[in-house]
Amino acid sequence: MKVGVLASGSGTNLQTLLDDRAIDVVAVASDKPDARALERADAAGVERAVFVRGEYEDREARDAAMAAWLAERDVELVVTAGYMAILTSAFLDRFPQRVVNVHPSLLPAFPGLRAIEQAIAYGAKVTGVTVHFLDEGVDTGAVIAQQAIPIETHDPVELHNALRPLEHALLPEALKAISQGRVRIAAENPRRVVVSATATGSSRPD
Repeated sequence: MKVGVLASGSGTNLQTLLDDRAIDVVAVASDKPDARALERADAAGVERAVFVRGEYEDREARDAAMAAWLAERDVELVVTAGYMAILTSAFLDRFPQRVVNVHPSLLPAFPGLRAIEQAIAYGAKVTGVTVHFLDEGVDTGAVIAQQAIPIETHDPVELHNALRPLEHALLPEALKAISQGRVRIAAENPRRVVVSATATGSSRPD
């Protein structure tokens, strides 16, 4: 499957995907013109574009333009990797059940911004990484995969560094499972994602 990536920052998860020969990243978009992720796209020879909110009438217009740009490049699956804006229906409706996010907590615990700081402040003993489908809520989409680690530091930077290897392992595996047709949303419960060991014959998770 052709993958498009949205990123607002340094793009370490993007780099993991670019380095994985089994994942075909064909486009990178950002809302920040100075995002390090754009440099990573340039270095890999991947098309990239910037969609600054202030250049559009509203969020919906920006999201529609970004979705159209990705669709023109035949993107089939979108990954939000450190993309710091909530996507509207103008984007999500263009890629139904085809937008995947990686989040540094065990959702539904600690959604939204500063998830690592939230976990430390709460006194949680365990945290982790979640890969999930994106919807219009704040980290409320159906969970595809999770991995946990114990919290052994109260330093947010140290804990984030401990979580990065989980992100870099879990995200590519989830994308490969989707592209191989091993991911489906349970018919009886749209909140539940089933990941099978073998392909189902379709790359669509519905």
